[in-house]
Amino acid sequence: MTIETRPEAQVPPPRQSSLGTAAARNLATTTKSAPQMQEITSRWLLRVLPWVETKGGAYRVNRRLSYTVGDGRIEFVQDGSDVRVIPRELGELALLSGFEDDEALAALADRCEQRDFRAGEVLVERGAPADRIHLIAHGRITQTSVGKYGDEVAVATLADGDRFGEAALTDADARWESTATAETSGTLLTLSRADFEAVVDSAPSLRDHVEQYDSRSQHAQNRHGEAEIAMSAGHVGEAALPGAFVDYELKPREYELSVAQTVLRVHTRVSDLYNGPMNQTEEQLRLTIEALRERQEHELINNREFGLLHNAAFKQRIQTHSGPPTPDDLDELLCRRRGTKVFLAHPRTIAAIGRGFNAAGLYPDHVDLGGQQVPAWRGVPILPCNKIPISKDNTSSILAMRTGEENQGVVGLRQTGLPEEYEPGLSVRFMGISEQAIMSYLVTTYYSAAVLVPDALGVLENVQIARGRH
Repeated sequence: MTIETRPEAQVPPPRQSSLGTAAARNLATTTKSAPQMQEITSRWLLRVLPWVETKGGAYRVNRRLSYTVGDGRIEFVQDGSDVRVIPRELGELALLSGFEDDEALAALADRCEQRDFRAGEVLVERGAPADRIHLIAHGRITQTSVGKYGDEVAVATLADGDRFGEAALTDADARWESTATAETSGTLLTLSRADFEAVVDSAPSLRDHVEQYDSRSQHAQNRHGEAEIAMSAGHVGEAALPGAFVDYELKPREYELSVAQTVLRVHTRVSDLYNGPMNQTEEQLRLTIEALRERQEHELINNREFGLLHNAAFKQRIQTHSGPPTPDDLDELLCRRRGTKVFLAHPRTIAAIGRGFNAAGLYPDHVDLGGQQVPAWRGVPILPCNKIPISKDNTSSILAMRTGEENQGVVGLRQTGLPEEYEPGLSVRFMGISEQAIMSYLVTTYYSAAVLVPDALGVLENVQIARGRH
């Protein structure tokens, strides 16, 4: 049996009886926002740095004479599984600071012996004779000692580029003051006292340098390595008072103002015909200045000449105890300087700090900073700065700063009163109109940063920010 089907009846669409919205928009005035950009951040560093007027384009930091030199990180080269110290890098040792005989340095480097270690291995025992220096090429090492009441206490955590046992090269009676235990597997190079003395005997230039070092070491110094100021206290009667003077560094460091520039181009047709309701040139300039300020903050953190990460003294760089940031790590960073004003960390690092607080059952307090509530630890604000880099292994750094000239802290440098100044330290100069009817503006800002004394800036390095598995 065949069933016939009828096509469904097509219902015609309703006839439009009024003007549609799409056509109506042709006559309407559009409400619009100003141009937006994702690159803009809070730029807390630029806000908290006290800015010092820098006439002449340079800022000289005069310091008291210091004898502590050559205490930087040591670098190595790797060829497969073989690791060698770069001979010139041995000049980072205080004993060899300023020594420039490449042949003698190469001889010392050749006598360094490689030692691979595993996690948990005890490298040196407290109280044992110390007869060699250890240069850490890779890995983390914890130094522990015995406290007053017989318990084991942590002394320091060392990592790539650090060393321990330098006194063993010149002191035949030296003993290890702490036990060194490997937290991770890694590699170090050792140089024995016997090998060092053999090179000294064969290199007259090195022998003279070591003798001069011994002579310099006899200068009276305070605990910061500065030339001591002789004085008397607690005396009675007519005691003879010591004479004193404050000696200065002969070659103080000078910070020259750096520059960030760009040329903004705007076609005259755009500025003539499309300037309402927003000024096209002003909006172009606003976004350009925002990008320039972002680059300025990036340079203040990362520039190798004056950036804070590269200008922190090596004695002010510490390692985390276990990897992730903990309240104990922040306390150790705080205790190394007086009057810390701010912490700076990447936003992801701040999240890791929060997890560390939660794990310890703590809750960070908040402080008011410019009308905004920000997290703090011990009353010191923890401010975000996404210019602090994160490495491929998900580690980053936390900066702690004391700021201001009056506090011998970290200061920003700039010069105001520039020709055609648009903002303090930033100028916008009209460069003319090209034959293509394009207007050009030179946008320039000059800036730098200076660390007045080494303990004004500290860095907690190799902070693990990845979330662990539970």
